[in-house]
Amino acid sequence: MRFDILTIFPAFFTGPLDHGVLKRAIATGIVDVRTHDLRAFTHDRHRTVDDRPFGGGEGMVLKPGPIYDCFQTLDIAAKPERDTTKETVVLLSAQGQPFTQAIAHELAAAERVVFLCGRYEGIDERINLLLCDRELSIGDYILSGGELAAAVILDSVVRLMPGVLGNPDSARNESFGTESAPEKGGLTADGVPDSTHLSGGLLDYPHYTRPAEFLGLEVPEVLQQGDHSAIRKWRRQMALAKTYRNRPDLLAKADLTRKDQEFLSHLQVSDDETST
Repeated sequence: MRFDILTIFPAFFTGPLDHGVLKRAIATGIVDVRTHDLRAFTHDRHRTVDDRPFGGGEGMVLKPGPIYDCFQTLDIAAKPERDTTKETVVLLSAQGQPFTQAIAHELAAAERVVFLCGRYEGIDERINLLLCDRELSIGDYILSGGELAAAVILDSVVRLMPGVLGNPDSARNESFGTESAPEKGGLTADGVPDSTHLSGGLLDYPHYTRPAEFLGLEVPEVLQQGDHSAIRKWRRQMALAKTYRNRPDLLAKADLTRKDQEFLSHLQVSDDETST
C-alpha cells in the first residue's frame, strides 16, 4: 500500500515514520510512504505557498497552484474517473468529517491514499473541489496544520494491515471495534459474547498485568481464577461500564444483547441512587 503526503513541512514526518509499527511496516515493504514538499512546486524566489484570503479576514490561505502542480506528478486518476475504493485523496482540515475506526478500516482496504495537509487558514477550496474525495478531521479542536492529523491517521490505518501487528487479533480486541458481537461471535449460555475480540462498537475493557498487587490495589479476582466464561462476562460488563461513563454516545450504535441492556439499566439505577 502506498501513502503520499503533500505538505510544506516534509521533515515533520521524519520522527513519526522512524518508530514503532510504522517503521516496521515500511522496513518490511508492507507500506510505502512518500512525502512531497509543496514549496518545490512554487515559481518565485521566495517559494511562496500562501496568500491573503479573498474577502478579507485573518490569516493566510494555501495557494492552489503549488498543490495542483504537485498532484499532477503523482500518477493518480483524475477525480471524476477515480475508483476511491482503490485510491483516494484526503484533505485534512478542522472542517472535515470526524475520523473514526470505521473510516480507518475503509482506508486500510485501499491500495493508495494521498493526504493533503492544510496549513494556516486552510487551502483554496477549489483544490478540495478539483482533487479531494473526502475531508477528515481528527477532533473538535484546531491544529496548526494537517501534518499531525496525517501522522495520526497513518498510524491508525497501517496497524490494521495484515502483517503489521504481531498478533492480528490485536487490531480487533480494542475500543471502537466494528465487528458485531452477538451476530458474528455468538452468545454463551450466560448470554454474553463468546469472544472478547468482538466489541460491537464499545470501548475496550480495562487491562491488568503483573504484579497482582500494586500500591495496595489488586487485580480483580475474576481475572486470576482461570474461569474463561466468567472472564468474558466480566470483560463485557467492564466494557459496557467504561463506555457508559466515558462515551455514552457510542451506546446508541452499539450492538447490545438483552443481558447488556439489563446491566446498563443496573448501572444507571446505581448512579441515580449515588447522586441522590
